[in-house]
Amino acid sequence: MSDEELIAAARDAAANAYAPYSDYPVGAALRFADGAIVTGTNIENASYGLSLCAETLAVSKALAEGRRGGLERIAVVGPKGKGGDAPITPCGRCRQTLNEIAQLGGTDPLVLCVGANEVLELRLSELLPHGFGPAHLD
Repeated sequence: MSDEELIAAARDAAANAYAPYSDYPVGAALRFADGAIVTGTNIENASYGLSLCAETLAVSKALAEGRRGGLERIAVVGPKGKGGDAPITPCGRCRQTLNEIAQLGGTDPLVLCVGANEVLELRLSELLPHGFGPAHLD
């Protein structure tokens, strides 16, 4: 699967967002070494602290499917026309959640942060330098 197809999967996920409070639908798509794609979208809640980000939902789905490594690439997209159309990056909580599944497989996935006119490509370790993970608990 190409990066464009991974981004399209994230956009498809964003179309299913439940974002009535922020009106800011986000989609994420995770690609694994075996070619599998797992997507997630943000799910808001009237009690804002209970909301789930797209990346966290995608990681939760992947773990629920038994995936414990092999994360290679991530695409994250937000709505067009909001936030100045700049590339969207995962929030701090999502960076930590992505780091957990990446460390289980010893990978440093490329994160495609998608904006209206550009895609910012960063390694997860650039987004979360010195990240805390499972290895710290051994």
